[in-house]
Amino acid sequence: ADLGIDTVKQAETFAAIRDAYGIERDDNLALRDYPTLNDVIGFVYERAEGLAAPAAEDDTLDVVSQTPDAPVVGQQTLDVAEPEVAAEPSLITGDDAEAARVPRRIPTAVLRPSLDHCVPTGVELGEATRVLVMLDHGGIGAALVERLEKRGVSVLAVDDAPESQALLETVDAFAGEGEIDGVYWLPALDVEPAIGEMDLAGWREALRQRIKLLYATMRHLYGQGGENGVFLVSATRLGGRHGYDDAGAVAPMGGAVTGFTKAYKREKPHALVKAVDFPTGRKTAAYADVLIDETLRDPGAVEIGTFDDKRWTVSLVEQALPAEPGGIQLGPDSVIVVTGAAGSIVSAITADLARASGGTFHLLDLVETPDPNDPDVAAFGNDKDGLKRTLFERIKERDGRATPAMVDKELAGIERRHAALSAVQAIEAAGGTVHYHSVNLLDPDAVGAAMEAARQTTGKIDLLLHAGGLEISRLLPDKEPREYDLVFDVKADGWFNLLKGLGEAPLGASVVFSSVAGRFGNNGQTDYSAANDLLCKSTSSFKTSRPDTLGVALDWTAWGDIGMATRGSIPTVMKAAGIDMLPAAAGIPIVRREVTLRDTTGEQVVGLRLGILLEEFHPTGGLDVGGDGAVARQLGGGKVEVHGVGGFGIYDGLAVTAELNPVEQPFLFDHQIDGTPVLPGVMGMEAFAETARFLYPDLYVVAIEDVDFHAPFKFYRNEPRVLTITATFTAEDDEIVARCRLIGERTLVGQDEPQRTVHFTGTVRLGAAPPELGPTEVSAPRDEAAGPEAIYEIYFHGPAYQVLSAAWGIDGGAAGQFAADLPPNHLPAERSTVTHPRLAELAFQTSGIWEIGTTGTMALPLRVGRVRFAGDPDAASGPLIAMVDAGGGGFTVRVADRQGATFVVMEGYQTVSLPTQVPDTAVAPLRSALGEHG
Repeated sequence: ADLGIDTVKQAETFAAIRDAYGIERDDNLALRDYPTLNDVIGFVYERAEGLAAPAAEDDTLDVVSQTPDAPVVGQQTLDVAEPEVAAEPSLITGDDAEAARVPRRIPTAVLRPSLDHCVPTGVELGEATRVLVMLDHGGIGAALVERLEKRGVSVLAVDDAPESQALLETVDAFAGEGEIDGVYWLPALDVEPAIGEMDLAGWREALRQRIKLLYATMRHLYGQGGENGVFLVSATRLGGRHGYDDAGAVAPMGGAVTGFTKAYKREKPHALVKAVDFPTGRKTAAYADVLIDETLRDPGAVEIGTFDDKRWTVSLVEQALPAEPGGIQLGPDSVIVVTGAAGSIVSAITADLARASGGTFHLLDLVETPDPNDPDVAAFGNDKDGLKRTLFERIKERDGRATPAMVDKELAGIERRHAALSAVQAIEAAGGTVHYHSVNLLDPDAVGAAMEAARQTTGKIDLLLHAGGLEISRLLPDKEPREYDLVFDVKADGWFNLLKGLGEAPLGASVVFSSVAGRFGNNGQTDYSAANDLLCKSTSSFKTSRPDTLGVALDWTAWGDIGMATRGSIPTVMKAAGIDMLPAAAGIPIVRREVTLRDTTGEQVVGLRLGILLEEFHPTGGLDVGGDGAVARQLGGGKVEVHGVGGFGIYDGLAVTAELNPVEQPFLFDHQIDGTPVLPGVMGMEAFAETARFLYPDLYVVAIEDVDFHAPFKFYRNEPRVLTITATFTAEDDEIVARCRLIGERTLVGQDEPQRTVHFTGTVRLGAAPPELGPTEVSAPRDEAAGPEAIYEIYFHGPAYQVLSAAWGIDGGAAGQFAADLPPNHLPAERSTVTHPRLAELAFQTSGIWEIGTTGTMALPLRVGRVRFAGDPDAASGPLIAMVDAGGGGFTVRVADRQGATFVVMEGYQTVSLPTQVPDTAVAPLRSALGEHG
């Protein structure tokens, strides 16, 4: 460790040593058993053939293992941002265009399939099972214990929140009669008081009961529970959807429990691990049943919520920032408080905020007030390599010996002084005012004094940026209590002290620095994940506790260019995991952009590719698809044609696949552009509707909205292709909402990995009753109407998609009559469709007639704002007519019969024109048909 070797580099080194000496891999090897160079050398002599260990010498190297990420782990009163080896923050500035390219992934509550559609978890709750239940005070735990005991489960129920050592002694006594198989952790079901009603001691005690005892328990049981480990089912009272709803988190301390649970799953990937969230209420027996049911089925998700009799989890939805400002305004009168101000990343962000505002900044950090005349700080900026040599000689003269790790430790302190000075100078250069507070975030009096000083300027704080914290990655068995407390408390207690210091003063916006570890959990970061998710849920609670404050929680990925993740082997590991480092130029403006443009409190994952973080926990996402799809077909109730079901993932939702053959299906071989079959947009919408109804076959398609045709789905060389439709589900009022994507993959010449393209996207709304479309006044065909010969001299469609028998002009647009006796749309022809695809195609083509006749250009579908379907077209009275209104920002089309019965209403239909003009000789009949209306 004195050489600056982190655990990842240690593993790489061991792999290289095994290869060099021909030592076979040992899956049971624990790297923590080899903390020194002597231990590593001993490993080689033990395992390699033909080597004999030399006689021991007196002067051996024996170094205590200490992670370089925490050079001052022994200090209990540490307040630092993440330790960093940085580029010059003063030389790196933000680029708004680069920031805009970073996807804004918003954690969002989405529906999970019902448990009877899910596979078993493998956990059994019977006479051979032994579990620990840490009780809540509301009765759910008591009801759970009663139900478990009825099943024959041996239960250790703990209800008095004992001290850690006493709890572990109780656990050991219970485990002495047989290993413990699982833990139910329920204290976070109790709603804690509001922050304003707690003092620091009360805050710490509430967190001790919820998270510190959980850490102690799961660390103690780490090796029990058989091959997969001890199962963990924790419960929270965040509101039933983990705080990702309009009400926000009810009891935000549950975020710490959820964060720990997610990280524990990363360390125990084969164990059942769930964080089950509930709304407020008195349902003790029903919620106890939920906990048992969740233990037995669905291994596909960790975060589970129960709300409105539905199961939920947390996914990610990409959302663009509003184009117009909706948040706070930054200017010379702005008062901004920043913690962790001496971190190089934070320093660069502070400089960006200073340039945007020129306001008053209060910078908080444990580092002393930066001295511009400090020669070491100057050398860090001008000659870092020379400074390292100077430090080496200085340490050697002072301590008798010097190591690279000792140099890096002192260099880190100088770096932080340099970063603090850079922030101060950037603020002053922008015309702002700086107040630097050298404080420990764990000291409530010091933090309170700094917040009081900030409030005195204008009586309010415009922006509070909480970036203070540190991270020490170690697996749970290796994470000592002192270290766990240090990592967790700096973020958590620091946040409490800031809010208590703020009191009732107005706060325009707050930004807390979380990380992808807080959102997804991470190996070796049960403390860091818990603290970060606590900050996220506390921010969520602002929706009700501080409705006038814009709360932003940023789940940062690892930064490139500056920050601690640029060091050592971390970039290599991130690349292998498929995770992109965040360019500093893209990351720096994000805080400013979020607080000035966004208008709602919420959380955001900040990163490019997220790689393994988005991998599912189960091959089918927990959905029971059956070996041959038979179960999946049964789930559809026979009402939806299911081709193949890939599963139900957290991030892609339900995945349904279909192989389409362009030489077999009429909707393909009669829909070719330049000789290449292209999937009709209307069949894409049909695919969305079928997929949405897969788990809800008794519901009706109320509407399909926001359909975007991003790229045509082509069948090259008339060969079959597989398409995949994914749907993530939410609920709004009484409707189920499915957000769908149509995806295709192609392996191109010279590429090892297939190219994955999202061709269509759209949203399907399902309800208990079909929509009522109301009557439509239709126009009869005019004498000058264009016939199919003129229409399909221009259009590329074959017989099955020659849906227009006539087209003519009407006031404000055009009308088109549906052709009779068309060939089948698809085979087998008896299969019914959920929507009316060729009536939607009638709307498309009639709108296109108006465009060709008025502009001379043909266009392809680009977007549909909203389309609704109702009734049975086979019961229509007389021919069906599409009435197109060409006014406004897009076409509005109503398809009805001669009596006015309406079957399709399409709104906001937009097209994209092809680059070539249609010959005048072909346009002339259409222009004549439109007459004065064209």
